[in-house]
Amino acid sequence: MREASLKFLETLVNTPSPSGNEARGQRVWLDYVAPFADETFTDAYGNAVAVINKGGSPRLMIAAHADEIAMTVNFIDEHGFIYVRKVGGVDAAITKAQRVVIHSQAGPVKGVVGNVAPHLTKSDGERKVPKMEDLFIDIGVTTKPEAEKLIRIGDPITLADQFELLRNDLAVARAFDNRIGTFAVAETARLLRESKAPLKAEILVVSNIMEEVGLLGSRQIAYSLKPDLALVVDVTHATDYPTVSQQQHGDIRIGKGPALTHGGCNHAAIVTRLESIAKAQKIKLQHEAMSNSSGTDADAIFWTRGGIPSALISLPNRYMHSPVELVSLKDLEQIPRLIAAFAQSLKSGEQFKVKI
Repeated sequence: MREASLKFLETLVNTPSPSGNEARGQRVWLDYVAPFADETFTDAYGNAVAVINKGGSPRLMIAAHADEIAMTVNFIDEHGFIYVRKVGGVDAAITKAQRVVIHSQAGPVKGVVGNVAPHLTKSDGERKVPKMEDLFIDIGVTTKPEAEKLIRIGDPITLADQFELLRNDLAVARAFDNRIGTFAVAETARLLRESKAPLKAEILVVSNIMEEVGLLGSRQIAYSLKPDLALVVDVTHATDYPTVSQQQHGDIRIGKGPALTHGGCNHAAIVTRLESIAKAQKIKLQHEAMSNSSGTDADAIFWTRGGIPSALISLPNRYMHSPVELVSLKDLEQIPRLIAAFAQSLKSGEQFKVKI
């Protein structure tokens, strides 16, 4: 991967962006993408947009969500121990015994999620899976007033894990879901700016907020921007490791390219175009099927304003919603290439409709 791009990805992933508190990550994203855009702006809740070839047609939105799963301070007991609520799909079982950062108004406060030693627990039967209300955070104080001088109810909390390269172009981080998406759309902007190929469409590059808590930011920004079509970038579950049922969840592998989703919100004509472009660009694609919904911003975007033709492109991700999400940087690099080529393929005023 290009050195400057890798540095951007590392900074983006390491910048805490819990749902509803994405501003710091959005600043990193905007600073990177601004040189490639005609203009950038944000809306009331912090959705960020970069515009390329303003006034072109059709208007293509390429979007990914900026937020990560997190926790929030819910209660402080008399001894200064902190109890939490989850923000998004946090797994209480793997959150125990983790280092965390509480993001207070005065700055970061380090802490640990307490874990009772096995020596001190009863051994009658199997150990119970913890619930979120069982978790408590120790920030090294002994009273509630001490804790209240440092943090307050509602402060967001993220795990302390950082971006690392593993080996063979594999990388691990706590928040690839979905910082890889906002990275990919920003890199698409760079490729389009650097390319000499003509561009007919207006490109709306979007880093949207609060996907993890209900696909909220994508609804806001898709309604406001009124795009003619949209491509969404997110992660999908890699199923190439022990105990995962491929019969149930499909066959998606790390290192075999991005995944294209079929069915539901994914417009058949856009999917077909993406497949054709991938073949021409020699980009390997994997394929996955959906039933009721994709669980991504594509679900919210495609039903906005009477229906925006949309498609979902996903990066295979092992161990999703954990501190050790694992992806292939080679897979990731293919997504901006695919989207940039798609954008360049659009004809002036082109529309995508189901043929009846």
